[in-house]
Amino acid sequence: MIVQTWSQHVVALPVAFPLAGCALTALVFRRNRRWQGLTAVAFMALGLISSTLLLGDVLISGEPRVFHLGGWPAPFGIALAGDLLGATMAFMCQIVLLGGVVYGVGCRDKCAQFPTFFPFFLALAAGLTGSMLTTDIFNLFVFAEVVVIAGTVLTAISDDRKGTEAAFKYFYISQFAAMALLVACGTLYAAYGTLNMADLARLIEQTPYHPLLPFAMVLLLVSFMIKSAVMPFHFWQPDFHTAAPTPVHAVLSSVVVKLGIYGFMRMTTLLFIEPEAKALIENTLIVCGCAGVIFGGLGAAGTYDAKRMLAYSTLGQLGFILVAVGWGTPLAMAAAIIFAFNHSLAKAAMLMLAGAVASRAPVKTAAFDRIVGLGRLRPVAGILFLFGGMALAGLPPTNGFISKLAVLQSGVEAGQWLPLAVLAAASIITLVYVARAFQTIWLKPIPEGVEPKPYGDQLLAPFALVAGCLALGLYAQPLVELAILNSQWMLESRQEYIDAVIGTMSEAQDRIQELSP
Repeated sequence: MIVQTWSQHVVALPVAFPLAGCALTALVFRRNRRWQGLTAVAFMALGLISSTLLLGDVLISGEPRVFHLGGWPAPFGIALAGDLLGATMAFMCQIVLLGGVVYGVGCRDKCAQFPTFFPFFLALAAGLTGSMLTTDIFNLFVFAEVVVIAGTVLTAISDDRKGTEAAFKYFYISQFAAMALLVACGTLYAAYGTLNMADLARLIEQTPYHPLLPFAMVLLLVSFMIKSAVMPFHFWQPDFHTAAPTPVHAVLSSVVVKLGIYGFMRMTTLLFIEPEAKALIENTLIVCGCAGVIFGGLGAAGTYDAKRMLAYSTLGQLGFILVAVGWGTPLAMAAAIIFAFNHSLAKAAMLMLAGAVASRAPVKTAAFDRIVGLGRLRPVAGILFLFGGMALAGLPPTNGFISKLAVLQSGVEAGQWLPLAVLAAASIITLVYVARAFQTIWLKPIPEGVEPKPYGDQLLAPFALVAGCLALGLYAQPLVELAILNSQWMLESRQEYIDAVIGTMSEAQDRIQELSP
């Protein structure tokens, strides 16, 4: 058994706090909506504080923090690891998740008043955070299924009459991703006798040409593509995300889709480092990313609904990240982290603002023909939407400018001129559809006969997120330095991750002898 220090226990807290909040909001405060909302905010804030402490500890120490559940050593027991990549992704997710809970407290949707809303939202938060910190592929499957179940329920109870249909689509499509991931787990276990990612990385490096390995690699690739709605597995995403309640949609299109991005990073920098396998994955990501950039941009420009526009936009924005991960250079990997972080803030804020405007419509909807001019009633939201749209389009002084500049610079360094041309064209398309939405909602007059509601969703959460977009645009150095450290960690410190999770070879052999009868 392993004796663990306080710094190791901190790894479990970003998952434990949302889970505890889920239990309390479901069992203790379910009859008092006010206390339920405040409890959800408090426990999500504790989760963010703990993930901040974890990231700070990892940055200061320069070493991963590993928590062994039950004191059993990996790879025999279950472990959570706060390495630099996992801690950064968990921190990014929990910023937006806290914003989603805060928005839910001030949301006018009927579904947000249900006693099940906050428990399932916190369950989604725990599942997503656990996915970023787990060291085991099977537990990644378990955490991802928690996200799917919670997201399905939250969408099914949506005020939108299409919510149930969208929830069914999401659930059944997600089962394809789950099946691919589960079969990949079985295949890898049959081939190597372990599902711990650090142990797998060591064994795959020793035996890179096992006949079952290509099958497992393709299954993992397909599973992560479905989870991030990467072309050609994107078809479910616009319907599902558009029908979800605004606070749920805000986290689905901003951080939940990053689960697949995280998976791709682990695949290319930890599990599959053999040149041929790595090149196959990277080239696939570049092709799919370029296709997603074009299709997502054109879909956003041609759609009829503000939330649907932003859902299609996610396809395009993720394309930038996929291409950067596909290039795989140190600068490109840093650019992928910068883009993922900045996109999460901007996209969540934009979706909240679209929902806030839609909440003033006579019948809540984000369809452009129903929210014409309603932004005039909320000029502050218009200012926030303008800056959020600038972030999506990559214009200064927002963080989106830093994101796209980093990706384009990495492309120039890599000499990838054709993908660069595709990305540049997509940026122009983004500017077009964001400008059209702003003009329709805030510059046109309210049509005659339309009687807006006298109240709407609160703007605290999107205000804070847009403030973050501006802060990281005006002073980007902390995020840039964090991204560079992440890139160096992924590309240069693979063995350190393996040693931190399972120990050196001699330590692993000693553990086998201790556990042998």
